[in-house]
Amino acid sequence: MIQENRKSHRRPISRFAKIQAGGGTLPRECLVTNISDGGVRLHVEGLEVPEAFVLVLDDGKGARPRDCRVVWRLGYELGAKFTDVFGPDFRPKARAAAAV
Repeated sequence: MIQENRKSHRRPISRFAKIQAGGGTLPRECLVTNISDGGVRLHVEGLEVPEAFVLVLDDGKGARPRDCRVVWRLGYELGAKFTDVFGPDFRPKARAAAAV
């Protein structure tokens, strides 16, 4: 049996998003095939994705950018972790209480 290493539950979806690679490049479309609190799985056929990029998701209320870093690649699929401070519902994550 394969060991599950994810810290949060993934949810299968089929939603288009855009990848912004930086350097003035135009956003390119990709398909989000699953998402969790910590990251996404993307189908990126015909697209060179850099190690760090911005994923622009539409939550139904507007486009929300998420900073990402690639953690694995397999053919046209890749897994990326979110490296910003937002949760899956696009609200800032609660910050840990400061030590007194």
